[in-house]
Amino acid sequence: MAKRDPHDVLGVSPGASPQSIKAAWRRLARENHPDLTGDDPAASQKATRRMAEINDAYERLRRAAATLREEARAAGAAASAAFDASTRAGRGGGPPRQRPTRPVTGRVDTSETFRPRNATVTRGARLPGQSPRRDQGGQREPPRASDPNGPLERGRVHRFRPLPPPPLEAALEHELEFGKFRGHTLGEVANFEPSYVDWLASTITRDRDLVAMARVVREELDRRGVVRRARPPSTPAGRSA
Repeated sequence: MAKRDPHDVLGVSPGASPQSIKAAWRRLARENHPDLTGDDPAASQKATRRMAEINDAYERLRRAAATLREEARAAGAAASAAFDASTRAGRGGGPPRQRPTRPVTGRVDTSETFRPRNATVTRGARLPGQSPRRDQGGQREPPRASDPNGPLERGRVHRFRPLPPPPLEAALEHELEFGKFRGHTLGEVANFEPSYVDWLASTITRDRDLVAMARVVREELDRRGVVRRARPPSTPAGRSA
């Protein structure tokens, strides 16, 4: 006896999805299970044959669906391999190459700045094309060893107005930001080690405000006749104490 079409057995259309086929198989299994026939041998035998037909139809459709999936996967892999091979044989993989562009360049004329090798340049001279210096009209005072950044009072400079010294109260309240007495005011330092004030007034070069205040405090110590112990000589430095 020829087997019936599995779609007709399960009552599904030929293009049914695997989920629809499985749902139909479960519904028919619940309706035709041999345990539902009770003690009737003829009905039980008939239900067994019917259940076997349902299971066989479901298994045939499941294998057919698996075969179709494998064939589709194999066809996709073959198509992908063929496309990759044709791409490599043509222009190579990856995105399309960018079109070549011309580099952005510019010209800088440096002919006027040319100077012969080992040529002597006199002081104050300038190269061709160089703007004149602002200080060529007057003679600048050279820095002194005690004041590398320039003196606090430059009376010999034309139209130079020296800054007035800070008041004594502000100088005494000025707080140190470096050194071993960091966090103390100049007034406190003047009380327990006045020689340190002399060192600040004559050695520090990078903080003109601090130097000015230290000199004000030093003048006050001299006026009061405070005796200070001699400090060892040191070279001018920055905030190294």
